[in-house]
Amino acid sequence: MKKQEYPTGELIRRFLPYFKPHTKVMALDLLCSALSTGCELVLPMILRYITDTGMTELEKLTVSVIGGLAGIYLLLRVLECLCNYYRAYMGHVMGAEIETSMRRDAYAHLQRLSITFFNNTKVGQIMGRLTNDLFDVTEFAHHCPEEFFIAGVKIIVSFVILLTINVPLTLVIFAILPVMAYVCIKLNRRNRMAFAKQRQQIGELNAEVEDSLLGQRVVKAFANEVLEEEKFAKGNNLFLDIKRETYRYMAAFHTSTKIFDGLMYLVVILMGGVFLIRRYITPGDLVAYTMYVGTLFATIRTIVEFAEQFQRGITGIERFLQLMDAEIDIFDEPGAEPLERPAGSISFENVSFAYPDDSNAVFRDFSLEVAAGEKLAIVGPSGSGKTTFCHLLPRFYEIDGGTIRIDGRDIRSVTLKSLRDCIGIVQQDVYLFSGTILENILYGKPGATKEEAVEAAKKAGAHGFILELPEGYESYVGERGVKLSGGQKQRISIARVFLKNPPIMILDEATSALDNESEFEVAKSLEELAAGRTTVTIAHRLSTIQNADRIIVLTKEGISEEGTHQTLMEQKGLYYEYFTMSERLR
Repeated sequence: MKKQEYPTGELIRRFLPYFKPHTKVMALDLLCSALSTGCELVLPMILRYITDTGMTELEKLTVSVIGGLAGIYLLLRVLECLCNYYRAYMGHVMGAEIETSMRRDAYAHLQRLSITFFNNTKVGQIMGRLTNDLFDVTEFAHHCPEEFFIAGVKIIVSFVILLTINVPLTLVIFAILPVMAYVCIKLNRRNRMAFAKQRQQIGELNAEVEDSLLGQRVVKAFANEVLEEEKFAKGNNLFLDIKRETYRYMAAFHTSTKIFDGLMYLVVILMGGVFLIRRYITPGDLVAYTMYVGTLFATIRTIVEFAEQFQRGITGIERFLQLMDAEIDIFDEPGAEPLERPAGSISFENVSFAYPDDSNAVFRDFSLEVAAGEKLAIVGPSGSGKTTFCHLLPRFYEIDGGTIRIDGRDIRSVTLKSLRDCIGIVQQDVYLFSGTILENILYGKPGATKEEAVEAAKKAGAHGFILELPEGYESYVGERGVKLSGGQKQRISIARVFLKNPPIMILDEATSALDNESEFEVAKSLEELAAGRTTVTIAHRLSTIQNADRIIVLTKEGISEEGTHQTLMEQKGLYYEYFTMSERLR
């Protein structure tokens, strides 16, 4: 995944569109923020009036005047409470909805990324970007505009009011703010870098935990529990070191603001006291001035405290954009049209291909014709391109040169969905989703009925063992189908393809990991599945492909032998050697 760094302005610019559906809520939220500050800003003026009037014209301070001032303050307090309720409720709901929209977009983008991306990216890192990073964005989306808006209102209003009280003192106080802002920005930049490292490491830690937990059978088989604990401890301690670095910058940030806080109060005490002695300001002015400076400091402290949340949110947005900017390199070409139920002929014309992540060239000017309804088997040594052939047909990878056609149509000229709808794949490494058996079969044709799923299971030879399970089709298969045997998982995957009912079948070493009994049962299912379809079979166990219409022997140089089982055995070439060796090993 691209580790691009973005300027803060760019991050904010690309994040803003997510606010568009919530414009009214945000406007009302900011209005409530402005109104809720009224109570805090009016209180010093009330106390200033009471203090000065009490010291100079006490007779004017009647009960009705005090009651009126108290009434005004009470109304402002009630308004503030109502505004705060709206902000706390609707503001957070808005943030959660933005988070949901971002997670939706990120997940949709992931579905469109190629196999190459997932080959090079740890699942734990992806999970971290979809969960933890976006949790922080929720708080950022709500509090960032709100806190900065409130801070802006308070600083501007305080500045104007303080100028009306005493200009020199106000200019000195506000002259300190730019210096404070510069120091805070510098420390914030280091803080953000530390948070980014923290996010990266927690993603690595998640990936390591996932890898270890999913491989528990291997861990226990080799009695390597202690080794796994040591590996985890290393990553865990590295995360601790990164957090120490983060907290060091955070402590420096908070300490610097405390220093400036104290410096401003020192100025108020010294200059305010001198001005009071010389009667440049009244006692009421000094009380109001001190309270407004206190409001100013409280605002700055709020921004300082929000800085950590701000950095977490910005880091989350950056990692979100890194995911969203991952290039989609396999997509529908302009003008692509659906591939309607093809007869199933396949043509590879001078195809060249190298894996994009390691530039490992597999095919150079490779050509092959497969007739509609033909049962083709491909054998050959590891690395000759057998599985690659199966990956290129549904466009899991993009070829570097040449053309692949189905029924004479370039597969790049048809929509990806229609192309893949026409191809069924049964692999050696079966993946079942966490859920029930029925849900896994229905995955082959979303929207199909249970009756259709049961019929597909019968064709796949899975109906019998499914009914023997305690909950039948509603039985939970466990993580990756861990509660089922290899043969059972394979037959469920075949049932899934039966339900899909594609015209083209790819069987990628579908029985090589099974025992003899399971292989026999699955082979019967596969034979029925292949009937009437164009079928490409990759096989290590050559006994399973003797009835193929055509067998090709694929090597790194291309197709070295081609024919039926009988003709290839009579040639006594590579196929003969492979088959003889396979029979000896049985």
